[in-house]
Parts: sequence; C-alpha cells; structure tokens
Amino acid sequence: MIVTPLVDYARLLDVLDTEGERLATSATGTDPDLEVVHLPGMRLGEVVRHVGSVYRMVVSWVRDGERPTRWQREPAHDQTVVDYLRAGLLEVVDELDRHDSLDDAPTWWPEHRNFGFWCRRLAHETTIHRVDVQLTGAQFLVGDIAPEVALDGIDELMSLWFTHRLGILGIAEVVSGKVAINAGGRRWIARVSAAGTEAWEADEDEPVDATISSDAAGMYLWLWGRRPGAHVRESGDPALVTQLRSLLRVATR
Repeated sequence: MIVTPLVDYARLLDVLDTEGERLATSATGTDPDLEVVHLPGMRLGEVVRHVGSVYRMVVSWVRDGERPTRWQREPAHDQTVVDYLRAGLLEVVDELDRHDSLDDAPTWWPEHRNFGFWCRRLAHETTIHRVDVQLTGAQFLVGDIAPEVALDGIDELMSLWFTHRLGILGIAEVVSGKVAINAGGRRWIARVSAAGTEAWEADEDEPVDATISSDAAGMYLWLWGRRPGAHVRESGDPALVTQLRSLLRVATR
C-alpha cells in the first residue's frame, strides 16, 4: 500500500520548517518549568527538548538506515533548549530536503516507507507541540493551522495512530461501534470492534452510531486532545465519542 497525504510533501516540509520556528519563537523567554496544558507532568522545556531530540533521531535513522539507540538527546552544556531545537530543525529540514520524498527510507510504519513519511510526521509533531507551548505560555495561539494541513493531520491520526498504532498496542473491553468525524467537507469513519480498530474516509451514506463535527483545525486539535470539550458538535452515542478520544490518547502518548 502506498500512503498518499492530502497535501503534497513539499508543503509538509515547509510546514515543518515554519512550525519549528514558531515553536522556537514561542518558547523563547517563556518559563521552561511551566507545566504544559493538557500534558500533566510535562514541563514546557521538556516539550521543546523532546522535539529537538526527535529531529536528531530522525536524521540519524535515515542516514544510517537503522533505528538509532544513541543520538544527542540533550542540549550541549552551552546550548539553551531553544538553541538545541533550532539546530535540530535546521539539520532535519536540510536532510529531508536533499531527498526525493518518494525515495525509500526507514520508518516505523510498514505501509509508508519513504522520506515523505518523515515530512508528514514531523510537520504534525511540530505543529501540535507548537500549540502546546503557546497554550502554556500565553493561553492563545499565534499562527493559524491551514485547513488543508489540519485535514491531513486528521487523516494521519486515523490511519497511522488509530488504526496502525492501536493495532500494535491491542485493545480490550471496548464498546463496538462507528463514529463519523466530519471536518472541512470531509468525513472519516472510526470503527471499534472486538477485532480491533480501523478508520477510512467515507461518504455521507454510511450509517454510524455517533458523529462529531467541527472546522478542520478545531477537529484536528480536539482529536489530539488539545481542545477537550470545545469546538466539536456531537450527536449519537456519547460513550462512543468518549471512547474514541480515550483510544487516541492511548495511541499517541
């Protein structure tokens, strides 16, 4: 299977670059010891360091061809976490930009093994953590999430995390049912059963047990747990909506 994002890889690489700088700018001058909203136990500085570490891990992985066990996980003694983030961002953007997005590359998703996987994955990783830093430091967001990028993020959540990741983790004691996710003129179905979880894009005619609807960015952030209880309209079985968010929390932690 060839995974095709809803936006092209060049755009996703640009999103990674832009959102990485937004994250760095938002973290500059903000108390690194602040507890991150929606991530209990995580400090703002830890989130920034985590993203910088992920960038370096990816560079090591695609260069060596094997999942790394060692890389620079912490800032050097003369680096702030923001310096560490920016240096990692520069390196990973340069590395990904040097390759054709459709060229083979090692990843952790068997169905998406090319450099484009990392453009997409890091674009959304960075966007969500930029939101974390801004909500923690200022309680408002600076920089919109474009609707087409948010829709691609929803698609990635449903296919990579809800379907693939939960399939690896396994689930038990679930309530079977289907939830429709409506956003930006598109519709996904998330199905839970004793056999596992799966999701697909569907038309309006497919029957479901519950529906959630929002604008693209609102749904994207709600599914990632960054806007719990806000900006999403619900209908149908509320237990299935609650279960969907709980399963995504498990998949993405």
